[in-house]
Amino acid sequence: MAKDVREGGFLWNWLYKYWAGPASVQGAIEGVTQEARDGWKADLEERKRYSREQRARKQAAKRG
Repeated sequence: MAKDVREGGFLWNWLYKYWAGPASVQGAIEGVTQEARDGWKADLEERKRYSREQRARKQAAKRG
């Protein structure tokens, strides 16, 4: 059974937190141009639309 990351000891905890851990995205959109923000929002909406279409296709396939 895998150990919890927090049980790895000081060195492992430091490596995980500062080198191999999850990326920090706090404030990732702040400070960029309005054009970039608009592009990001458009891309996000397109991804959501695609996901909705895929769910609808799967449901339609289940119904026959």
